[in-house]
Amino acid sequence: MWAVSVQQPWAWAIARGHKGILNRPSDTGHRGPVAIYASFSIDLESFENRALRETCWDSADPVAAIGGIVAVVTLTDVCSAAASGGPCDCGRWATEGCYHWRLAQPRPLWWPVLALGGPGLWELSPAVAAALVRLLPDEAVRT
Repeated sequence: MWAVSVQQPWAWAIARGHKGILNRPSDTGHRGPVAIYASFSIDLESFENRALRETCWDSADPVAAIGGIVAVVTLTDVCSAAASGGPCDCGRWATEGCYHWRLAQPRPLWWPVLALGGPGLWELSPAVAAALVRLLPDEAVRT
């Protein structure tokens, strides 16, 4: 299974279904399940973001952890319009100049799976992938 590193509180917002766009500097040909890894770094400035405040961030939520996989989502599409300077309709979470990875079907984990993240889209080790599968709240992703 593939994973992507995301700073908190954005990993939490994705895991809880509040944020369906992941802004990235590059495109990917991958479509399908992606594990959301909450990196050890935190985007402190994001707490001033009005859209994030409206989601009712909860620091006690298990998916608000850092240093672990907190959810699995489905990467359905990538919008490249804004990355090339054009207009797009990706909504309030989309950042100009980035590729917008469109995410769907967030499946937050009951508890984070500890792991070491990587840059870009990276592959989980077999042991981490097995632990992730055991903690998924449903049978939707078993790859």
